[in-house]
Amino acid sequence: MSNKTVELIAPLSGLFVPIEAVPDPVFSQKMVGDGVSIDPTSNVLQAPAAGKITQLASTFHALTLTTIDGLQILLHIGLDTVMLKGEGFRPLVKEGDTVTVGQPLIEFNESVIAAHGKSSMTEIVIANGDMVASLQPARGFAHAGKTVALTVTLVGDFAAAETTAAPAGNISDAIRVPNPTGLHARPAAVVANTAKTFKSDIKLVRGGEEANAKSVVSIMGLEVQNNDEIQIKATGVDAAEAIKALVELIRSGSGEDCGAAASPTAAPKPVAVPRPAPKAHSEDPNVLLGVSASPGLAVGQIFQVRQEVIEVREAGDNPQLERRRLEDALKEARQQLEGLKAEISDASKAEIFSAHQELLADPELLDLALSAVSAGKSAPFAWKQAFTTYADKLARLKNELLAGRANDIRDIGRRVLRLLTGVKEAALEVPDNAILIAEELTPSDTASLDRNKVLGFATTGGGATSHVAILARSLNIPAICGIEEAVLELANGTNVILDGTKGSLRKNPSEAEIQDIRARQATLAKKRDEELAAAGQAAITTDGVHIEVVANIGGLEDAQQSVTLGGEGVGLLRSEFLYLERTDAPTEEEQTKIYGDIAKALGTERTLVIRTLDVGGDKPLPYLPMPAEENPFLGVRGIRLCLAAPEILRTQVRGILRAAPYSKLHIMFPMIASLEEVREAKKIVAEERAALGVTADVKVGIMVEVPSTAVMSEIFAREVDFFSIGTNDLTQYTLAMDRGHPKLAKQADALHPGVLRLIAMTVKGAHAHGKWVGVCGGIASDPLAVPVLLGIGVDELSVSVPAIPAIKAMVRKLNKAECQKLATEVLQMGTVAEVRARLSGLVD
Repeated sequence: MSNKTVELIAPLSGLFVPIEAVPDPVFSQKMVGDGVSIDPTSNVLQAPAAGKITQLASTFHALTLTTIDGLQILLHIGLDTVMLKGEGFRPLVKEGDTVTVGQPLIEFNESVIAAHGKSSMTEIVIANGDMVASLQPARGFAHAGKTVALTVTLVGDFAAAETTAAPAGNISDAIRVPNPTGLHARPAAVVANTAKTFKSDIKLVRGGEEANAKSVVSIMGLEVQNNDEIQIKATGVDAAEAIKALVELIRSGSGEDCGAAASPTAAPKPVAVPRPAPKAHSEDPNVLLGVSASPGLAVGQIFQVRQEVIEVREAGDNPQLERRRLEDALKEARQQLEGLKAEISDASKAEIFSAHQELLADPELLDLALSAVSAGKSAPFAWKQAFTTYADKLARLKNELLAGRANDIRDIGRRVLRLLTGVKEAALEVPDNAILIAEELTPSDTASLDRNKVLGFATTGGGATSHVAILARSLNIPAICGIEEAVLELANGTNVILDGTKGSLRKNPSEAEIQDIRARQATLAKKRDEELAAAGQAAITTDGVHIEVVANIGGLEDAQQSVTLGGEGVGLLRSEFLYLERTDAPTEEEQTKIYGDIAKALGTERTLVIRTLDVGGDKPLPYLPMPAEENPFLGVRGIRLCLAAPEILRTQVRGILRAAPYSKLHIMFPMIASLEEVREAKKIVAEERAALGVTADVKVGIMVEVPSTAVMSEIFAREVDFFSIGTNDLTQYTLAMDRGHPKLAKQADALHPGVLRLIAMTVKGAHAHGKWVGVCGGIASDPLAVPVLLGIGVDELSVSVPAIPAIKAMVRKLNKAECQKLATEVLQMGTVAEVRARLSGLVD
C-alpha cells in the first residue's frame, strides 16, 4: 500500500521561497520543522487545509492549524513580527474554531510591518515532522487558495489507510525522440509547459544525466538529439499521470510536425546534428563572407557596435531586500517584453519575446539566482552569475539550434541586469545609411533598430536559425551572420555593399555600384516623404469613395502618434495591456483614466473602438486562475472568459462608458461565435449604461474571428452596430492552422480564397442591414491586400500606426469600381499562389 499524501494549499499569493533561504536560522535550519515560505503579494492569510485552530498567538502574527490527519501546521506571518505586539494584525478566527480550506484566518497590514523594518515573508511549517515520510515544497508563484504549497506524504497507520494515492516515484520506458533537430527551444518549451501542469517533481533522463522537465533551459542543456532515447522520471502525487502525458507528448513530436518520424513503427533515420559551417573565405580581398540571415541589398557606411560592460557589486544587503529587488526587476522586464511583442506585427515573430518571458520564469535559472542571494550576494551579482552560467552552458552545446539560444539567455539576462543596476540601455547614435557590425546582436537590439537609419547588419556570431535572423527577416532588414571576424577591424564610415541574400559584404565598392543602389533608395525615400506629407488628407479613391483608415493601438502613446500620422481614429484598442503582467485586476478608476486619456487624445471627431478583454487559456491572468487547456485557442478565451467572470467585464464596461463624452465611442466584443454571447454581452452594457446614466450614442459591435460568425453575418447584423474582421484569427480557424506553427505558419495566409470569401460574406451580410465593416487584422496593413479588400466592400482599414500614411496614399490611387472587378476575379480563384500572382502586379 502507498503512504497517504496530503496537499496543503497556499495560504497567500506570492513567490515561493525555499525554507532554507529564509533569513532567520529558526526557520532556515528547520528548528521548528520543514516546510516552505511565501513572499506575499496578498494580505489575508487563508487556511491551507481543513482542520481546527489549536493555537493563536496573542499578538495574532501566527497560529497553528491541526488537520483531521493530525498534521500540525504552523503559519507564521513575517519575521520578528512578534515585536509588533499585534499592531497591523486582525484575527478572523479564534482558538478552537473549525475551518475549511481557503477560509480567511488573519488579515495583516503589510505597510505597518514594513514601516517597523520587518519582513512579511510567511512560513508554512509542519511542526510534527515525525508524521512525515516525505515533503515536497512548491516553486514559482503561489495563488492563494489555489496553488498546492506543500505535498506531504504521511507515515504510520496512514500507509494502510490510503489505497488510491499515486506511487511516490515512477520512471518510464525509453522513448525515442522523433524531432529532426531534437528537443530545441520550441519543443523544449512545449514539454516544460506541460510538465508545469503537474504537481510532481519531473525529470528527463538521458544516459546518466537528468534535467528538470519544468525548465526550458535545463531541457535544452540535456542536448537531446533526433533518435536519442530518453526516459521520464516523476515523484509525487500525480507522477503516473505526468509520465503518461509527457511520454505521449514527446512521442508525438512535442508540438512539431515530425512526419513519419513521430510514428512508433517508423524505422529511425540518423539525422546529422546541425553544426556551424566553417567560415568561408573569399579569394577577393574586398569581400568578406558569412551566412545569409535575411535577404536584401543595402549600401551604406560601417558602424561598429560594442557591447557595454555592466559592473556589479558582489556583496549584498539584507537577503530579503535583494530578493525583492530581483523580483521587481523580473516583473518590469516582463512588462518591457510585452511591449516589444506589441511592436512586432508578425504574431509568430512576436512569440520570440513570449519565449523570453518563459525564460524569465525558468525555475532552474531563478533557483540559481535566489540561492546566491540567500548566500549574501547582491541581486545584480547573483543574477549576472546565474544567466551567464546558463548562457555559457548552452553555447558549448554541439547542436547549433540550442547553442544559438545562448544569445536569448544573454538578452533577457542583460535586460534584467540593467534594471537591477539602473544602467540605462545605451542609446546608439547611429548615423544615416548605417550598416551595423557587431560580434552579436540580441533579439531586443534587432527589434528596436531604427529602420530610418539602419540599412542592414552583419555579426560574427549567430546563424540563420537564430532569433536575431528570424526577426531581421520579419523586419525586412538585410543581414549576415557568422561573417569573418576581419569585419570587426573595419573603420566606421567605410563604404560597403551588404548582400544579405548571398551572405557577402563588399568593401570599397565602385562609385557606379553605389550610385545605382542609392538611386533606388532615394526613390523609395521620396515616396515615403510624399506619403507622410499627404497623411492628413482623407483616403478617397479616384472615383470618390471614402475609406476610413484608422489605427490598431495598444495604449495612449500609440493613439497620440496615430493622430500625427493622419489616423482618422482607432479601429482597435487592445485593452489587454491594462490586465497583463500584474497580480490583480485593474480597478475601475485605472481603466476610466486610461480610456478617457486615449479618447481625449483622439477628440470628438474621431472614432474610438475599444475591444473588451481578450485573454484566456493562451494568455492566462494570474489573478483569474484557470485550468490548463489542451488547446487554449479553442478554449475559454475572449468573450467566453469575460462572461464566465462577469464582474471583470462589468468593471471594464463601466470604465469604457465613462470615456463616451470625449470621442465617438464604440465597444467591441472579441471571439464571438454565437448570438447568445452577443445578447448576454449587450445586456451587461445596457445595464451598466443605465446605472451610470450615459446618454451618449455608444455603438456596440463584434469581432469576426471565427467562421460561424462570418457565415451568420446577416443574422448578427440585426443585433450589432458594426463588424471588425480579425483576419489573423479568422485565417487560423478557417484553415485549421496555428499561425505560430513552425511548419504551417507560411500556409496560414489571409489571402487564401477561403478566407477572402468569408470576408466577402461578412460584408454582404452587414451591408444588407446598413452596418459597416472594418478589417483590423494583418492584411489591412498589407498593400497587396488593400485593392481586393476595397473591392469586396470593406468600409474601414485599421492598420499598424506606422503604416497609416502609406495605406492612405495607396487608397487615393485606387479606383473602387476597378477594385470591385478585381475582387470578383480573385474570389473565383482556387489557391493562394494564384491570388498573390494576380495582386503582385498591382503594387509598385
